[in-house]
Amino acid sequence: MRVTKYEHAALKIENEGAALIIDPGVFTSPLAELGSVAGVVLTHEHPDHWTPAHLDRILAAHPGIPIFAPEGVAKAAPGYEITIVKPGDAVSLAPFALKFFGGDHAVIHESIPMIDNVGVLVNDEFYYPGDSYAVPKHTKVKLLAAPVGAPWLKIGDAIDFVLAVSPQAVFATHDMTLSQAGLGMGRERLKWAVEQGDGEFIELEPGDSTEL
Repeated sequence: MRVTKYEHAALKIENEGAALIIDPGVFTSPLAELGSVAGVVLTHEHPDHWTPAHLDRILAAHPGIPIFAPEGVAKAAPGYEITIVKPGDAVSLAPFALKFFGGDHAVIHESIPMIDNVGVLVNDEFYYPGDSYAVPKHTKVKLLAAPVGAPWLKIGDAIDFVLAVSPQAVFATHDMTLSQAGLGMGRERLKWAVEQGDGEFIELEPGDSTEL
């Protein structure tokens, strides 16, 4: 598989000539040259993870493709046909096998209502938790996309998350709220964490890709 990082939380996973798009939101530039898109995964309803404009562009080029998301997204996007997924669900979307984990968005503040969130494991190799620290149980993750900057994120918790998953490789995502200095500091902490399990840190800028 080939994983491409775009701005903030948006990702493209390619396998056998097909693409899976994850979380294109307000901080992500319009996505172009996506190839043959098999489907879209939205981890939760916050606008930095999805927008109608992104969905409309993707659906115009690839009509009828499925959109997988938790119930909160379906309520926030009534004009779209959403296939609701929850933790424990497994979906076959050839050539992708998707498994969903978690259930809840990380706490931002007690004054802000909690929403649902799913992490997604692709082909038992690539994992992205959305806005959570949900760990995929009984899985040896080859590549982890780890959030590095957010209103809900403390870097110590992000370090513990990488230590708990113990992937073979990790790159930082969910990063558009950080300055370059802050991003560099966060990447160094994630690098330390993955190396504790003899894993590798991969530095990806928007548009960069890595192979599994």
